[in-house]
Amino acid sequence: MKVRILSVGNKMPKWVQTGFDEYFKRIQPMLNTEIVEIAAAKRAKNPSDANLAQYREQEGQAILAAHAAGREQLWVLDVKGKMLSTEQLAEKLADGMQQGDDIALVIGGADGVSPEVLAKADVKWSLSALTLPHPLVRVVLMEQLYRAMSINHNHPYHRGN
Repeated sequence: MKVRILSVGNKMPKWVQTGFDEYFKRIQPMLNTEIVEIAAAKRAKNPSDANLAQYREQEGQAILAAHAAGREQLWVLDVKGKMLSTEQLAEKLADGMQQGDDIALVIGGADGVSPEVLAKADVKWSLSALTLPHPLVRVVLMEQLYRAMSINHNHPYHRGN
């Protein structure tokens, strides 16, 4: 199984890159993981609703172009998606590994994900009901993937029930 994180945006702050890199390094022996950075749409200073829709559309086209349709499931992080406990995530990843499924996991842009990307999603997953800053999502996502894989490998990192 391989997980590719398709993330809109680049040039993350140093603290984000440091946190992401730490969990990225830790997870590699358990789960082949890769990040694909997708350029954010160039934004106006005071965008209209139409501009915001255009940004989501442009970024959505780039996400779908990067997705290997037919070869990997499309999981989209969406505040309206299904919440999973860490243990449920571990189960989903274990099931995917048994099936040999690859996953493209989408972190949308600052203005969300296009309706086209959401329509093609195999899984819509919410990390939290909270609105999280885009850069922080990278770190939280990698930590949760690492924690889930730690559960699956009986590693003592996770101290759940």
